[in-house]
Amino acid sequence: MEESIIEVLNNVDRPAMSAIEINDELGFETIEDYKKLESVLADMCTKGILYYSEKKKRYLLLKNSHLLSGKLIVNTKGYGFVVIGDGRKDIYISKDNLNTARNNDIVLIELINDKTEGRIVKIINRDSESFVGTVYFSDGKCFVKPDDKGGTDILILDEYTKGLVEGHKVLVKPVSGNKYVGSILEVIGHKNDIGVDILSFVYKYGFKPKFPTEVLDSLVDIPDNIDNEDISDRVDLRDKVIFTIDGDDTKDIDDAISISKIENGYELGVHIADVSHYVKKDSELDKEAYERGTSVYLVDRVIPMLPHQLSNGICSLNPKQDRLAMSCVMKIDNNGKIYSYDIFKSVIRSRIQMTYNNVNDILDNNNIPSGYEEYVSDLKLMKELSDILRKKMVKNGYIEFTSPEPKIIVDDVCHPIEIGLRNEGTGENMIENFMVAANETVGGYVFYQELPGIYRVHDRPDEKRLASFFDFLSARGYVVNGKRCDITSKDLQYILNQLSDKPDAKILNDMAIRSQAKAVYSAENIGHFGLGSKCYSHFTSPIRRYPDLILHRLVKDYMSNYSNEVISSWESCLPEMALHCSVKEQDAQNCERDVDDMKMAEYMEDHIGEEFNGVISGVQEFGIFVELDNTVEGLVKIEDLPGGSYSYVESSLSLVSKNKKHKYTFGDVVRVRCIRASKDTSMIDFELVGD
Repeated sequence: MEESIIEVLNNVDRPAMSAIEINDELGFETIEDYKKLESVLADMCTKGILYYSEKKKRYLLLKNSHLLSGKLIVNTKGYGFVVIGDGRKDIYISKDNLNTARNNDIVLIELINDKTEGRIVKIINRDSESFVGTVYFSDGKCFVKPDDKGGTDILILDEYTKGLVEGHKVLVKPVSGNKYVGSILEVIGHKNDIGVDILSFVYKYGFKPKFPTEVLDSLVDIPDNIDNEDISDRVDLRDKVIFTIDGDDTKDIDDAISISKIENGYELGVHIADVSHYVKKDSELDKEAYERGTSVYLVDRVIPMLPHQLSNGICSLNPKQDRLAMSCVMKIDNNGKIYSYDIFKSVIRSRIQMTYNNVNDILDNNNIPSGYEEYVSDLKLMKELSDILRKKMVKNGYIEFTSPEPKIIVDDVCHPIEIGLRNEGTGENMIENFMVAANETVGGYVFYQELPGIYRVHDRPDEKRLASFFDFLSARGYVVNGKRCDITSKDLQYILNQLSDKPDAKILNDMAIRSQAKAVYSAENIGHFGLGSKCYSHFTSPIRRYPDLILHRLVKDYMSNYSNEVISSWESCLPEMALHCSVKEQDAQNCERDVDDMKMAEYMEDHIGEEFNGVISGVQEFGIFVELDNTVEGLVKIEDLPGGSYSYVESSLSLVSKNKKHKYTFGDVVRVRCIRASKDTSMIDFELVGD
């Protein structure tokens, strides 16, 4: 019926029609048909296909109106964006134009301010999921103000108010059929309690700081040590020199490495914790791990995918402890080509838990810390192979994007006292190269047998975004050689290499990153653009990523005498599992980002009035974002810019004053002063110092 309604509204002279008029055009004659029509019309409005004017009692096709529909994403800083899709730019919504809409609502908007931003005119579909807010009392009633700015305050039903006090952070769910009334799902804590600020974001994105009782009860069956029954069908590698390299504070160690020189090159072993041996499919432990999808790494804590008894215990490849593993042993020639490999179940014993800092000291400075003496030759051989692998990766199209990540240091009460940058040295790059090799190898093992698999895929850049990148280069006066259509990773790599020695190379690199698609999980292999890889999967971190656990199970099934029934079972469930893992990964990234933003704002509360050098990292119709050297980002509002009114020039990502005397462009170096910062809103405001 939907198609018939669309055809009627497209073909008649009057684009807006009442339900009765549409009924007459369709030739319906019974009450039952009319009621069904009304139901379909309401559903089409919910989907954003039709718009219904309450005032005129008329329906019209949304595409024929001046309105747009999309999903509202509310920033913790108070404003939001409506994601339209179909390659269209997201529409900025100020907090004054949210019109009671909340995060994740499907909304109708009209464009305002010369079509540079929007105003929400109607909420098509209210997101009914739970949300986090703060308790307050008014006229004897209990309310919760949502943390997502612009959201409607919720009246709490009396039966849920016992024990609540002003300032409690709570998880709330609106009751069915009433968006203004809700129930309390959980009390997170008081907003002034240490750590509750971070927990609020953990709950907001659907992660749980504690494991359910039934999951914890199931840990009784998890052993503390392996026994002979566990290793009867495994290759025993405990006599090999195998070790781990991780960060100083790493507790969940899921990858170990080994190396030897052979006649035709190198033999590299990547040994991964066999989590699937302990996390049985469809067990309570497995269901919880799947629901979480990933571990979440925050400034002062980790929300693990698996309980610590596994992640830090029997599954962690701790030194001098027998551990079950899945080993991928690759023979690699002197050009970096993997010409032979074997994947098998193993038992290993790591000799030493190395740290990146110590390994970097050995490889970069030839300083050998105590306890590392007998492993120096292996480390240098690994560095030799790592350089060969990286050279091959670059030759295949690997794009070396550089984007600094913040390292936020907090004190005993979780107050930020320092913000620096995370450094990736020789050791970090070496482990990355080895993990990429193993992930490609295991992914290829599944793919080239034409068996169902789960892949880490990265599509080609969106053509419109890529065109914007090239327009940006032209606006900055750069002329580069290379393809612009049907671009490959090698093509983009070639273009970026031409820009690598420019003074604003970092800005150009950031702009190139923004043109990229998101990497996701998929049951269909389309390759990984950024890595220049034809086939890539995630195999090396099953303690903290559920897709790796899925791949381990697939490999085990395919190493045994699998049946058509097994293949069919995987084939039917993998697409949904891949989508779920992608969603949870994005939730984790958003949670980590929001916590960082909040802690950065809290840090800047201590630095109001101070001046900093920064770079314009974003240009919008409402102002410019400035990023400091430590990645802290703040907004200079357009009304605070000198020179009167401004126009936004999208091709050059600039704001230009009407009198043409002032121009602020993405990548410009500026001097700013911090004038406002708020931990509660995660907002930082700058003003320009000088012109």
